[in-house]
Amino acid sequence: MLIASLVGGNADLPYTTNAKQILIGGVFVAKEVVKRIKLEIQAGKATPAPPVGTVLGPAGINLQEFCTKFNEATRDKMGDVVPCEISIYEDRTFDFVLKTPPAGFLLKKVAKIQKGSAKGANQLVATISEADLRSIAEIKLPDLNAYTVEEAMNIIEGTARNMGIAVSGRNDKELQAQAAEALEEEKEAAKREAELEAMEAESQNTDVSNVEAMNEKPEEEKAEEEKAE
Repeated sequence: MLIASLVGGNADLPYTTNAKQILIGGVFVAKEVVKRIKLEIQAGKATPAPPVGTVLGPAGINLQEFCTKFNEATRDKMGDVVPCEISIYEDRTFDFVLKTPPAGFLLKKVAKIQKGSAKGANQLVATISEADLRSIAEIKLPDLNAYTVEEAMNIIEGTARNMGIAVSGRNDKELQAQAAEALEEEKEAAKREAELEAMEAESQNTDVSNVEAMNEKPEEEKAEEEKAE
């Protein structure tokens, strides 16, 4: 799994491949960041092949060096998807920093599901415990716009709701009721659609019968035509 985007700017990131300053005229000058790339890669499984190579290849950095350093840095996170932000300098050296796994990935992992609801909160696909919610919030806290674990829990709960995942003791009853109501509305809509299709089919059959009746000659007229022949 890999997601990539390009943004501008500078950052002081760990996992440095080369010094961030160069000596020019006896003075150390900060190297310029020419590109920053964000990726989401399976921990410990980066390779120079696509899709990693497809994104980083045009940047001109040493792909094998990046993959080796990324895999070493994420070896203890095997099985997770790890966001990585790479700063590329004008001399084609690079730095990168690791972020916490996406909230959606962590929620699916805890809920033991492959994907979230295609209908959002209108379809309940799993329920997790409040302890699970707190655990995810604690992991994601550094990357969220939140100052406390409780604030982070509220954010993650919102993400879970949109994926059709309820949190036991917090919103499970509410989401169960919402999903049940949505299901009834779907059944009613399907019933109305079936009735409309039946009415249209009946109308078409009636039209065909009327046309046949109009084209059919009366028996007396047929007899007269036969005598004339």
